[in-house]
Amino acid sequence: MTDQKIYENPIINEVYTNALKKEKFSLNKFILLSILGGAFVAFGCILAIIVGGGSIGIGAENPGLQKFLFGAVFPVGLILVVLAGADLFTSDCTIMTIPVLQKKSSFKNLLKVWSVSYVGNFIGSVFIAFFLVYLTGILASEPYLESSINIAIAKTSNPFWKTFWKGVGANWLVCLAIWSAFGAKNTSGKVLAIWFPIMAFVTFGFEHSIANMFFIPNAMLHGADISIGTFLWKNLLPTTLGNILGGAIFVGMIYGYIFTKKEEC
Repeated sequence: MTDQKIYENPIINEVYTNALKKEKFSLNKFILLSILGGAFVAFGCILAIIVGGGSIGIGAENPGLQKFLFGAVFPVGLILVVLAGADLFTSDCTIMTIPVLQKKSSFKNLLKVWSVSYVGNFIGSVFIAFFLVYLTGILASEPYLESSINIAIAKTSNPFWKTFWKGVGANWLVCLAIWSAFGAKNTSGKVLAIWFPIMAFVTFGFEHSIANMFFIPNAMLHGADISIGTFLWKNLLPTTLGNILGGAIFVGMIYGYIFTKKEEC
């Protein structure tokens, strides 16, 4: 891939520049960025459990408001990813798809970025779940303990295709948030561009693979009756596949076609 700005659309050019940076990082540095991405999303998950999961009284009277509170604080994770600098598999589903489709990068590079980011995100999420949550006990008391376990049980109790389509919806909105943030000119604009779509997907109850790398292991560490196999096959696999479709097709391919396809005379 070259860093030449071929297209006039500024967001497409930002996507190309970002994808190029990912390919130029050494493996060690990219792994660290990916670990940070998983950790930052986990911070958002913790905050959501404390604020949303802790609002039992509000939930009894107004469950929609409780869901909104849960979703309203969760975006801190993606805000940190974008502003502080980290890598997230789910946003890579869009970022790496566009240059591949335009033959500015290879499918091999796409798979490499996706694979390393996914594994790094998992490491970062589980690190936070074990060292900063389980060992510190910050979610070990009620109502946070019950909320943590109930979230994980709900996430592993749905049929495959229901979870899959929830994954599509989640990453469609996540990648729209990233796309919009690329178009923002300043920090406050990026925060707002990220906050609204992320708040929406979490409030809706959609499924995000990297967030679930925290939510479900955290509950397992705290005694939830969920096996590793159940975690992987009942949630992580369908959510990941749905996230890929939502980011690569509904944002990457569609916007790539709209904004980079050259007009024929």
